[in-house]
Amino acid sequence: MKRIQQILAAVLVLQVILTAVVFWPRAAASSEGKLFFPNLQVDDVVALNITDNQGNQLDLRKVGDSWVLSDAGDYPAQASAVTPVLEKLLALDDSHLVTRTDVSHKRLQVAEDDFVRRIAFATTDGVTHTLYLGSAPQYTATHFRLEGQDETYLTEDLGSWDLGATASAWVDATYLNIPQENISEVTLENRNGTFTFVKSDTAVESGKPPVWTLAGAASDETPDPNKIGALINRITELNLIQPLGKTADPTYGMADPQAVVTLQTNDGTVTLTVGAQNPDKNYVVKASNSDYYVTVSNFSAKGMVENTREDFMKTEPTPTPAPAQ
Repeated sequence: MKRIQQILAAVLVLQVILTAVVFWPRAAASSEGKLFFPNLQVDDVVALNITDNQGNQLDLRKVGDSWVLSDAGDYPAQASAVTPVLEKLLALDDSHLVTRTDVSHKRLQVAEDDFVRRIAFATTDGVTHTLYLGSAPQYTATHFRLEGQDETYLTEDLGSWDLGATASAWVDATYLNIPQENISEVTLENRNGTFTFVKSDTAVESGKPPVWTLAGAASDETPDPNKIGALINRITELNLIQPLGKTADPTYGMADPQAVVTLQTNDGTVTLTVGAQNPDKNYVVKASNSDYYVTVSNFSAKGMVENTREDFMKTEPTPTPAPAQ
């Protein structure tokens, strides 16, 4: 009986070894691997298109020495985000072969109609190269396949997280950034009225933002500087979600805005117009000191659109009922 158990154990170990041999990524003939794009340099790439498995698509192209989002009115992209990705793309090699046939393309998510990312990049010679990034069996390894080839490989240097298909992955998200120290007055106009905020006479500690109050407050009103300050923080430090381009569109709702904010700064007047909500519940906005229409989050714009006069006042605490006798 003991002899049978030893044989069965040996068979099990052999099966484990065989499984590992069959399914472990196999190295190509060269331990270092053969580059897929040996004759290309980063400067040779002039366009990059990324599509993800959620239907998002992004187009980047090179204009002079700069990168822009071509589908968003050439909104500036950050070279510091683009260049490292191009370096990784051009460094892909065949050192970790997974399969030579197409039967596993869907399972590995590198099929033409089932992928995590589809990447197409064009070069100065007019050639476009397309590849598919697929599933990640490990955090540090991702399947990939070049279009037109059956072989699928693993890479430890490039993942889908490197190739986001939304603008936020490639641009400076800051849309409006005006130090409050440079602002003397803020006026908000929305469906609920017009509200003007000025700096309070209260002394401010060095390095801290100004304290704001509501101009023209009645004697029985107590403006809350924390509530006002929170709104002004969102206005003066406004991040975008998606640049839309320089051309106005009737769907942006700028002809009948939800809110208009006017900031009197040391350098002049800046106006921020809040237009319509898109299907994602984000708002379209346009600042007078920018050429671009963009979307910002519902959280960022909600106060500008919905706040009433009462939202800027201190709330008296509800008295605690006296205990029953």
